[in-house]
Amino acid sequence: MDATTRRLVDYAMGAEFRNLPGEVVHECKRRLIDTLACVVGAYDAPLSQMTRAVAKRYTGTPSATVLGCSWQTTVEMAAFANGVMLRYLDMSDMYRGKNSGHPSDLIAPVLAVADALGAGGAAAINAITLAYDVYCSFCETIAIKSKGWDQPVYGVVASALGAAKLLGLNHEQTAQAVALALAPNMALAQTRRGELSNWKGCAGANASRNGIFAALLAQEGFTGPSAVFEGKGGLWDVVGPFEWQPAAGGDIPHRITKTNLKSFPVCYHGQSAVWAALDARKRFQVSEISEINVETYRRAIEEMANDPTRWAPTTHESADHSLPYAVAVALLEGEVTAASFSDENLKDPMVADLMRKTKVSEDPGLSAQYPAWAPSRLTIRLATGEVVKAEVKSPRGDSTNPMDDKEVEAKFRSMYRGYGDEKQSRTILQSLWNFDRAQNVRDVLGLFVSRVNDSSGRND
Repeated sequence: MDATTRRLVDYAMGAEFRNLPGEVVHECKRRLIDTLACVVGAYDAPLSQMTRAVAKRYTGTPSATVLGCSWQTTVEMAAFANGVMLRYLDMSDMYRGKNSGHPSDLIAPVLAVADALGAGGAAAINAITLAYDVYCSFCETIAIKSKGWDQPVYGVVASALGAAKLLGLNHEQTAQAVALALAPNMALAQTRRGELSNWKGCAGANASRNGIFAALLAQEGFTGPSAVFEGKGGLWDVVGPFEWQPAAGGDIPHRITKTNLKSFPVCYHGQSAVWAALDARKRFQVSEISEINVETYRRAIEEMANDPTRWAPTTHESADHSLPYAVAVALLEGEVTAASFSDENLKDPMVADLMRKTKVSEDPGLSAQYPAWAPSRLTIRLATGEVVKAEVKSPRGDSTNPMDDKEVEAKFRSMYRGYGDEKQSRTILQSLWNFDRAQNVRDVLGLFVSRVNDSSGRND
């Protein structure tokens, strides 16, 4: 194996729950609550229903749970189905570095493997924390998108290592899992360019599925390329040489403590602009607006305003990555929710009118603050000539401006409301706050099957 693989595997082999600080365990439970809120919030979305229909075709031994369903499927398909649901609303957490990404994608494969094995909550927390460390450290190490590749390249390696940890693979088997995960799974950045499709929210889930598959192959003795990072034709040849260092330890905190939670179902780079819009709208009537100027950092523009489809989105996926759309909805409705991306809203002439009045530009001073901060400034000119300004340096939920536990709970309760009753949400929240003491992850996941609406068949 090459040196990069060895460092990754050494790090994974040394990851133990007993060594995790209490703060890290608590932050992992907060990410679990946040992520599972995203799953139930997206449960009835058409894409979620299609994904569950595919997963239901498969059975396996051992089997794993698709959240909310009374039936089970293969461990890989459970990871895929739960992964699609957690990403559909684009409200799951985000990490920013040289590259940004959504490390909570890794919660789905870890829960699926832990469920299939009958593992406890402590083992799952250890594997989730490990997977986060690997994923986020790659975000810090390689600007992979600029090379034409997508964030699931990190995800498939992190998923394989999380699965390998739970499966109890030895050093050599874990190295093979890494090679078997990376070599066939180089995801294309085209997924996040132009008119965005369903695959925008599925790519991470697919990496999770394939990372598990790689670990299962390695468990049976399959071998992969011997130098998947540094060898001829390896990742270094594709993206350039880099030096991966241990993801946490010493002065480096576990990365799960530094990911950013979202208040709105919008690309993270638009969160501060939405907050600024909500602040500004308190000072005028929307009908008074004559011009909207959004100043922000370069990455936000690259992700949310650099393509014609971001100025006339026709899909949910393009709209939640459209800065002018998100700002227009916030100004018009005073909130941005999942309902803001309905077909009806996408065709709303009032939203379109505000988007036509919007300009987006880079402020070099704001760009200089990224990635330490994620700032935006709105300047709104009214028909009277009055100018209203609002600026947000750090949106609520950012690691520099974190939600407190009550806010994380409130997000879960809000998104659970359309899924089940308040009593059940309280039961689940209590179970998740005590997840590290759970003897069997399946018992916790099983709580999501009991819904007041079960008689309608909505739990499939």
